Amino acid sequence: PPYSLEKMTDLVAVWDVALSDGVHKIEFEHGTTSGKRVVYVDGKEEIRKEWMFKLVGKETFCVGAAKTKATINIDAVSGFAYEYTLEINGKSLKKYMESRSKTTNTWVLQLDNEDFRVVLEKDTMDVWCNGKKMETAGEFVDDGTETHFSIGNHDCYIKAVSSGKRKEGIIHTLIVDNREIAEIP
Repeated sequence: PPYSLEKMTDLVAVWDVALSDGVHKIEFEHGTTSGKRVVYVDGKEEIRKEWMFKLVGKETFCVGAAKTKATINIDAVSGFAYEYTLEINGKSLKKYMESRSKTTNTWVLQLDNEDFRVVLEKDTMDVWCNGKKMETAGEFVDDGTETHFSIGNHDCYIKAVSSGKRKEGIIHTLIVDNREIAEIP
């Protein structure tokens, strides 16, 4: 059964991690009496260890299409209390998400009554839509570049234009069917 009563009592931490291919749910079970450790990614069991005598330590696994490295650290706080922290690519989840917001742009939109999440990886100019890397075509235009792709029968492109200010850098705008889509903060 996907959610037995035993699972519910040992579930100690849940994290949502936004990567280019989507938002992944990481769940961690820690049986402090049995020493059990179970890691689920998007509801799928990735690690299961029964009867661990050492209750502290770490579990490392991969998340998402790009096999991003994730580690759950298990630390004793006091007596029988434990603290669980998630690291992504060696950084705390908070630090990882802060640095990620500088290297990616994300837009959420609805087309034909379907929700889409578009992510631009600024370092590679890869475009992801609902977990799939898109086929793109780059084009130089008068004031910058355009990266063209399609979502269904909708024409889309991400326009990259210099802000003219060094601190701001390049401004990326998603255009779908000649309409500008607001970026999620």
